[in-house]
Amino acid sequence: MIHNLHPQGYDPLPSFFPIFAGKLFPVMAQKPSIPKGTRDFSPVEMLRRNYIFGIIRKIFSLYGYLPIETPAMENLSTLLGKYGEEGDRLIFRVLNSGNFLAGVTPSVLSAADTSSLTRQISEKGLRYDLTVPFARYVVQHRDEITFPFRRYQIQPVWRADRPQKGRYREFFQCDVDVIGSDSLLNEAELVRIIDRIFGELGINIVIKINNRKILAGIAEIAGAGERITDITVAIDKLEKIGRDGVRQELAGRGITPEVIARLEPVMDLSGSTEQKLTELRKVMAVSASGLKGIGEMEELAGHLAVEPVQAAVELDLSLARGLNYYTGTIIEVKAADLPFGSICGGGRYDDLTGIFGMPGVSGVGVSFGADRIYDVMMQLSLFPQQTGSSTQVLVINFGSGELPALMKVAGELRKAGIATELYPDPVKLKKQFAYADSCMIPLVVITGSNEIAAGQATVKNMKTGEQTAVPLPELPLFIKEIKNS
Repeated sequence: MIHNLHPQGYDPLPSFFPIFAGKLFPVMAQKPSIPKGTRDFSPVEMLRRNYIFGIIRKIFSLYGYLPIETPAMENLSTLLGKYGEEGDRLIFRVLNSGNFLAGVTPSVLSAADTSSLTRQISEKGLRYDLTVPFARYVVQHRDEITFPFRRYQIQPVWRADRPQKGRYREFFQCDVDVIGSDSLLNEAELVRIIDRIFGELGINIVIKINNRKILAGIAEIAGAGERITDITVAIDKLEKIGRDGVRQELAGRGITPEVIARLEPVMDLSGSTEQKLTELRKVMAVSASGLKGIGEMEELAGHLAVEPVQAAVELDLSLARGLNYYTGTIIEVKAADLPFGSICGGGRYDDLTGIFGMPGVSGVGVSFGADRIYDVMMQLSLFPQQTGSSTQVLVINFGSGELPALMKVAGELRKAGIATELYPDPVKLKKQFAYADSCMIPLVVITGSNEIAAGQATVKNMKTGEQTAVPLPELPLFIKEIKNS
């Protein structure tokens, strides 16, 4: 490789432009990529995501919830042990700064014990969800908070999961929680928030509810109360793997055939929520925990009956959600028109802040999976056309002679709150119209020398092709009326 050096001693050509026989040949760099399970978002995609976030924020605020944010990283001591064994394995660890191997003994390195090594070289991890960081926040800032504390949080989370359709390693959650209140009015309010948000997004949903106390009662009457975690993790997979799969899962976890046989009638319960609860009362007559859970479900159903929601709400006894911290109501939302996973879920957690030294504070919340909601809306074509662009109007550039007048037109439209672009170059009209069409800009304003002399502009609707002559002073109002029609 030959380089022509500048007299000052530096090479004016980048090293990736070698010269052979007096000719310049760029070296093709390897095409960059991103980690599996992550995604780039183009401007159109960001506008659509912001449309979702905007509706969610609006409804959260309507019910009196306040925004907070927490760091992307948390201490591993904060995260570990809160999500169950499976969840702990999915936490992304962050290596300690500097020489992270400095304090590691040769025996640990030679033993190839990943778990032991990780504990020594990593003290922090990327947050797995927003609920545990929220509990940490509440305990850390308890002297600044007025209870009950209602907060919402819209931030990304990370899970070292196997990427697949609808499942990502980095994704946004939109959480809404109230902490410091035992009232089941909070659960009823969250169901209404869910109903209202998905109603505005246009997604037909089914809201499934259950109660961990009922699940504890089921395990108790089956004679395996101490195995509630194993039983609920298996039952939670009923919809995915079916009855036979759940039997195998239970057997694989060491649950005896006798216990499995006692669980099956409960899994077979059908009918309305009221009918299921009536049957459960008979089955759980000897379980105090189960009866308490049934009572809570009956109270919640009573609250929802006062102001019924539009979505279907049903008791689903297979709903367990594997997270260890749920203690009461469990909520999961699925799209009714697509075979998709959960797009929203949550529940009550009575003991979470106790882990951080603040016992006796109950909370309940739900999390909206923004990325899954986005995918559902794309598959069902639910995004409004305008979410493809933030610009409402493109002002055509006719050249230097008309430019001052065009700049004034664009300025007046922006003063009126109308998102407006002035095309920067006086190129052919065909190219400018093609730009508006490609960027999904709905309106084009044409103000050439003839229009300027007449004190008017021509507004072209890019969707219909209709053109209308409008006096310049009336232009902002005319465009607003089109926007609102």
